[in-house]
Amino acid sequence: MKLQLALDLVNIPEAIEVVKEVEEHIDIVEIGTPVVINEGLKAVKEMKNAFPNLTVLADLKIMDAAGYEVSQASEAGADIITILGAAEDQSIKGAVEEAKKRGKQILADMIAVKDIETRAKELDELGVDYICVHTGYDLQAVGKNSFEDLATIKRVVKNTKTAVAGGIKLETLPEVIKQKPDLVIVGGGIATQDDKHAAAKSIKELINKG
Repeated sequence: MKLQLALDLVNIPEAIEVVKEVEEHIDIVEIGTPVVINEGLKAVKEMKNAFPNLTVLADLKIMDAAGYEVSQASEAGADIITILGAAEDQSIKGAVEEAKKRGKQILADMIAVKDIETRAKELDELGVDYICVHTGYDLQAVGKNSFEDLATIKRVVKNTKTAVAGGIKLETLPEVIKQKPDLVIVGGGIATQDDKHAAAKSIKELINKG
């Protein structure tokens, strides 16, 4: 089980400072969609340059022109790129093809997918590397979480790894770990804490215990 830190509400210098604090306890750093929108792919490039040993995920949430967008993110230094599970099969294929060519990985984000089970099976067959159940900010605000969906996906996929995101913090982590996803994505549970290093350390220790 790996730990991914999602950075959404920061600029590039702030992002680098946060990662410096927690680097030893995280496996993957995510340049979140709001950062990409505000700063462009140079945020990915600068993060990779600052931390060449960390895996960097670019959360582009691709919906179309997938091959091209994956190629651009790859050139900027992203190791993993996200596409929306709701995208057309042709787009998913284009993303997977381009990523394979470049030795990168694709994470399919299931945000807003209605039939999780059917789509997870299809994405598994289309060859994505990760399928991520994701409760977005707007649904977190009304008390939703994605733990049940994670169980569904784990039941139906054969090859693809699983990831879970959305409002995960130390208190809710045991429930997540029970499902044994391959990747646990934490944003505010680390990034908005006063002592980020301590938060990341506690979360990573719990994950390692599995």
